[in-house]
Amino acid sequence: QVQLVESGGGLVQPGGSLRLSCVVSGSGFSISAMGWYRQVPGKGRELVAVVYTDSSTIYADSVKGRFTMSRDTVKNTVLLQMNSLKPEDTAVYQCCVVATEGTSQYEYWGQGTQVIVSS
Repeated sequence: QVQLVESGGGLVQPGGSLRLSCVVSGSGFSISAMGWYRQVPGKGRELVAVVYTDSSTIYADSVKGRFTMSRDTVKNTVLLQMNSLKPEDTAVYQCCVVATEGTSQYEYWGQGTQVIVSS
């Protein structure tokens, strides 16, 4: 069983920074990819960033140059450093892991953490 625990959300003023953390626990699996998504009420879920096992990272155009995703493979943790935050970054951010168990792949999601960017 794979479990994800997120932390780091909160209220920040425009231009400020936050760092989100996602810790993955469990056994019997290997991680193929880890990503952050966000969603606002009434809109679909949006990919923010994803990192693959070869450390290649993809960012949404809306966050390029402001957000940085990093992964600690030993601690099974992925961080999202968010700088120069804008009101439009306000959303619930969720961590997602694609885990390989045997010959199958599964997606696991965290509970989400709220980010509010407001003055």
